[in-house]
Amino acid sequence: MPLTSHRRLTAGAAVTLVAALAAGLAPATTASPAPAPASASAAPAVAEAPAPDVDGIVAALNSAMANGAPGAMARFTGPDGVESLTAGVRDRATGAPMDIHARFRIGSVSKTFSAVVLLQLVDEGRLELDQPVNRYLPGLLPDDRITVRHLLTHRSGLADYTNAMFADTVPGFEAVRNRVFTYQELVDLSLSEPRTTEPGVAYRYSNANFVVVGMLIEKLTGRPVERAYERRIFKPLKLRDTSYVHPDTRIKGLPVRGYLHPDAAGEPLVDSTEQTVSWAQSAGAVISSPADLNTFTSALMRGRLLSPETLEAMTTVTPTDTTGTRFYGLGLRRYDLSCGAQVYGHTGTVQGFYTYAFSTRDGRRSLSAVANTSNHGAANTALGGTLEAAFCGPKPAAAASARTASGAATSDAARLPAERDLAERH
Repeated sequence: MPLTSHRRLTAGAAVTLVAALAAGLAPATTASPAPAPASASAAPAVAEAPAPDVDGIVAALNSAMANGAPGAMARFTGPDGVESLTAGVRDRATGAPMDIHARFRIGSVSKTFSAVVLLQLVDEGRLELDQPVNRYLPGLLPDDRITVRHLLTHRSGLADYTNAMFADTVPGFEAVRNRVFTYQELVDLSLSEPRTTEPGVAYRYSNANFVVVGMLIEKLTGRPVERAYERRIFKPLKLRDTSYVHPDTRIKGLPVRGYLHPDAAGEPLVDSTEQTVSWAQSAGAVISSPADLNTFTSALMRGRLLSPETLEAMTTVTPTDTTGTRFYGLGLRRYDLSCGAQVYGHTGTVQGFYTYAFSTRDGRRSLSAVANTSNHGAANTALGGTLEAAFCGPKPAAAASARTASGAATSDAARLPAERDLAERH
């Protein structure tokens, strides 16, 4: 049946699933050695794409809400059309329901936008992936061995300054909510801490890497990163709901309001919608919508933004943990799902928002999902269940019957804790 629906959902009485989900919330490993990379072209073919499990997507949205999100939504596109699902509220003060057309902060999904721009410059012959960063930004980094590729793969060893910045989540956020940083200030914060690994040796996620990517973009184009996004991605793909407004604090148009969990359980949520996101910039300050994220990830995978050779490099991945299901390429995650499907995209965390934006390698199917909370790993893990439901389809009857009253999936893949783009303290 063609997918054309737009459904509003109500959260079920799903509190009973919280304990089950919470049991799997140990942080995912953030360092791994550099094994032989896996090329996307070597991926095994999946016989036939299943229809999305709409009930499973609903269960994941309700589970995110049961774990602290005021609202959640997902949008799936495939050969049969579009399925849009919303639950809860986008604004706790007014009670306005979640709206599939609303805009929100996408956090580290911004890294894929930044990576695409930098890789376009590679296609244009303006820089090389395996050249030292210091060749293009002389004297910026204390180690000439750190290459452009190391930045894009999180293998530079540059410390993630956000760990110290948000060691106390709400006070740390309030200290930078309206602050405007320069790129150099953020790099200096990273360099003031010990490096985490030798260049190229291990994956260690760090926002500092994509701050330097932003500096490279501005140095090579001679323009602010905002202009590069607009000229190279937003306008060509007609992403009318996607913008980079740093250091403006507003989400223009119809916004989803974001709510930050304090570190101590039981304390009231903090409305974190308005902020400069200057602490992230090219690592996490883009604003978008579900439809635009579907368009972006699909277009990227279809080869509309990069040459075949560069897209192949971007989708050539190495593991990020020991599960054998999670990988990272050049500013791009790959998740291997329980049904054998491989999906490419990125996760995103910024104060008040969790985002998933992924597509199949052929770009024919894509999913974007968001919950309007953060600093609550159970909600992030629950929202990640939309990937299994969307790309793997309905579970066999025996597995489906194992769901809890709220419909939360219980497969090993669904229980894996979400990868963290920011430290989680709650």
